[in-house]
Amino acid sequence: MTFSLYELLVSGNLERLLLAVLVGGLIGIERELRDKAAGFRTMILICTGATLFTVFSIDIAGEFDPARIAANIVSGIGFLGAGVIIQQGGQIKGLTTASTIWLVAALGMGIGAGYWPLAIYATIIILVVLWGFPWFENWLEGLSELITYEITIPNDAACYAQMDALWKEYRLRVISRKVNKEGDERICTWKVFGKPAKHQAVLTILLNNADVRRLRS
Repeated sequence: MTFSLYELLVSGNLERLLLAVLVGGLIGIERELRDKAAGFRTMILICTGATLFTVFSIDIAGEFDPARIAANIVSGIGFLGAGVIIQQGGQIKGLTTASTIWLVAALGMGIGAGYWPLAIYATIIILVVLWGFPWFENWLEGLSELITYEITIPNDAACYAQMDALWKEYRLRVISRKVNKEGDERICTWKVFGKPAKHQAVLTILLNNADVRRLRS
């Protein structure tokens, strides 16, 4: 089966592909400028690919359910998104990029199915979130601080569990934890993120705990 340029224009499929390139490119520029794993070309390919799969699924299915083919896009994008998520230094990185990949695929599916206005509005919203929200996120992080606690306690599992439970009790986020055993002692290091008032409350408890032999923060 062959299609002329005129037939592509009449069917609207060429416009869909061009819009997919534009949408993927706009979001890809933001990712590229932030030096993320999935950048300009990747986002274009994901959006265009999702558009093509959706168009093909509609044309191939005919009177049958086109969602059977399109639904596999979600599964495929899940594997692609998982590839950019890594654990580094006790932190999970790449979640925003993976989420962006997922959204770009959704935009491509919307464009392929003919939901152009919704896809355009969604693209604007996504760009606002990606460009405008980092400053707000940084402001929120400014309200909290990262402190490294080095605590020497008896070499006792129950004592360690009690110390480790403090962070969760006071809603402090543990970034990383490390334990070294030396004789009858455990030298425990926690990197903890949270509000200063919460840190102060935990610090007071630790200073008054008889099991704490040495404390550095």
